[in-house]
Amino acid sequence: MIDKILSLIAPHHCCGCGEIGSLLCPNCKYDITSEPFELCIACGSLANRQTGVCRSCRVPYQKAWCVGERSDSLQRLIGDFKFQNARSAHIQLTDLLDDTLPQLPADTIIIPIPTVRSHIRERGYDHMLLIARRLAKRRGLSVQTSLQRATSTKQRGIGRRERIAQAKIAFRHDGPLNPNQTYLIIDDVVTTGATLKYAAITLQSAGAKNIWVASVSRQPSLV
Repeated sequence: MIDKILSLIAPHHCCGCGEIGSLLCPNCKYDITSEPFELCIACGSLANRQTGVCRSCRVPYQKAWCVGERSDSLQRLIGDFKFQNARSAHIQLTDLLDDTLPQLPADTIIIPIPTVRSHIRERGYDHMLLIARRLAKRRGLSVQTSLQRATSTKQRGIGRRERIAQAKIAFRHDGPLNPNQTYLIIDDVVTTGATLKYAAITLQSAGAKNIWVASVSRQPSLV
């Protein structure tokens, strides 16, 4: 309701073309989704079309999907969502992720990468939980928030080594997981791939065997 009122006072502009009315107009959405992302979500090289990961990467998940490179209108949409308090952007981002994902097993549980609490306080919302809940509702699936942050470190502005070191100790899981169910971890941006890797390892340690991952975007790895 608040988003609707604000949109009347200060209408949204498309992050692609600037058209008034939505943060992402249909034409700019088509520009993002018309060409499937074909790179490995873990390293950025050409991916196996069946798995979304290249043959060289050894990852703790079986399948991966990504909407597209973090650039142009997609980069601006994510930036507005995370850093400009554009809460309603979760609608367009969920749409993009929903269009990218195939049909999922009926027992799939969506697990969002948990957000650092200080970021939730700054934004006034947990950005990945918003996307997870909307995606789950659209697909008729469940959301689980048992994957938790074990640390409060921030990744913005740090290099590859620091990101990987932080990700190794970033997560914990509350309680055991059903090895017969499918768990889909979702995130907004993949850079080094460490966050998804160690989140998946954490789920494995809790008993999960069928782990898939999806991200709204991928950007080049940092040095």
